[in-house]
Amino acid sequence: MSEVKTRKVHTPEFKAKVGLEALRGVKTINEIGQEHGVHPVQVGQWKKAIQEQAKTLFEGKRGPKPVAAHREPEWLYSEIGKLKVELDWLKKKSGISLS
Repeated sequence: MSEVKTRKVHTPEFKAKVGLEALRGVKTINEIGQEHGVHPVQVGQWKKAIQEQAKTLFEGKRGPKPVAAHREPEWLYSEIGKLKVELDWLKKKSGISLS
């Protein structure tokens, strides 16, 4: 009878290691695949993924973070509401009438 093959699940660290090794270009993709027991097409896909996502490492490191203009008024109104409720509660507890 034949055994059922299960898929290998590789850790992100392993994928990064193999992909970076392919990026260095010291060995061919076929050699890297044989050495690590991974199909060369998979090594190429990991290499491509690293190349495509490398630019995101340096995005947004400098400068102020963009503030969502549509969320700021919403946050301010909610803060005003909380403070008004708190002020009304304090007035009631202290017995002060400012009206």
